[in-house]
Amino acid sequence: MQRTDRLLTLIHEMGCDSAVITDRANVRYLSGFTGSAGYLIISADEKLLVTDFRYTEQAAEQAKDFEIKDSATFKVKQYAKKFSYTAFEDEAVSYKEYLSIKKNFKRLEPLGGIIIKMRSVKDKDEIERIRIAEKIGDEAFIHALSVMKAGMTELQLAREIDFYMLSHGAERLSFETIAAAGARGSMPHATPSENVLKKGDLVVMDFGCVYDGYCSDMTRTVGIGNVCDEFIEAYNTVLKAQLTALDMIKANVNCTEVHNAAFDIIDSDYKGMFGHALGHGVGLEIHEQPTFSKRSDYPLPENAVITVEPGVYIPGKCGVRIEDVVVATPDGYENLTSSAKDLILI
Repeated sequence: MQRTDRLLTLIHEMGCDSAVITDRANVRYLSGFTGSAGYLIISADEKLLVTDFRYTEQAAEQAKDFEIKDSATFKVKQYAKKFSYTAFEDEAVSYKEYLSIKKNFKRLEPLGGIIIKMRSVKDKDEIERIRIAEKIGDEAFIHALSVMKAGMTELQLAREIDFYMLSHGAERLSFETIAAAGARGSMPHATPSENVLKKGDLVVMDFGCVYDGYCSDMTRTVGIGNVCDEFIEAYNTVLKAQLTALDMIKANVNCTEVHNAAFDIIDSDYKGMFGHALGHGVGLEIHEQPTFSKRSDYPLPENAVITVEPGVYIPGKCGVRIEDVVVATPDGYENLTSSAKDLILI
């Protein structure tokens, strides 16, 4: 069943006869259109993509199942008179956008997370795109290992990773690359700085790229020279937590239980030093559903693509995080991240 057909089935169950889709990722997911300006109107009779002159030709090429309308001449209010109840993306629109939609459509019904839930289950093409993006990341990690050394800065390391991904097939970065050395590693989302990598440091590298619209994400932690036993112990605890969580993963496992298994291992020795969710979905956006967290009391869908990224963050000393991207299968998982996870010392 096509994505738009699935959406129509769901909105009809809500009592709606149409939907207006404005979120850029959802517009792409449903139509294939990648432009930065445009929205969809979907009903049982018609599927419209409304955009401006800059994108009408591109839209016609990418969204072949949609009728393209030029926003300069399309009279949306007149067109929308035929609809009784229209679903709109209440979780994705600003108040200003809501007022604009409300002005044009008779009655609105919140769509909630219906499309987000649809996107949480990936098809073969989506998984393949994420697989390729993740492979670019794995290769960037190998490159990072070949160039990183004591004396270089976090910024220099991050730029090496970024340039490698962008020059080896990535269309853009999934997010700003994290490279955090020494005590700065205790900040989970540290911004790369002029901080210099030193012997004895642990260095956290978290990065990803986009291939054909789909994101990758991975984290590895590496030691510069010989690192102290305290840091090795922290690393081994995080690795144990990740491997334990991975062993639990399969379709329909409870997501909170997976999070808690990793959290309990870390919290027993590093209380209060693992404060984020164990994982998040990836796809057209870097953070999607489902999640592994304390609040994710639901089954993991088959073919969900999700990260597994436990961490320990010791203020003033170091940080450790190890992250893979996996696909949930009926009997387990497929790991799309192939980089080694034993502690590497440079």
